Amino acid sequence: MLKRLKKNYFLLVSTFLILYFFFNLLSGQRGLISYFEKKQTLNILKNEESLLIGQIKDLDFKNSLLSDKLDLDYIETLIRERFLFGKKNEKIYIIEKNDTKN
Repeated sequence: MLKRLKKNYFLLVSTFLILYFFFNLLSGQRGLISYFEKKQTLNILKNEESLLIGQIKDLDFKNSLLSDKLDLDYIETLIRERFLFGKKNEKIYIIEKNDTKN
């Protein structure tokens, strides 16, 4: 048995090394599976970043309307939306959704 092992020592060691590198290629912290998970996480984070950048630009624009030079049309729109304020002799209708199914 020992003679056989000595004879096939190179074959045995090379087989174990190939199996070791193959499993580390697929799994592990730097493996192929981990690579695809990290790539998917990166795409999700990029999408979130673009959404947040859009929200920041929108808020910056609204902030500039209220701070630099007062835009009276925008302020009037805000007052009408939030406080349901109308002009003299103006009728305001509030339509509520009725979610009941018949």
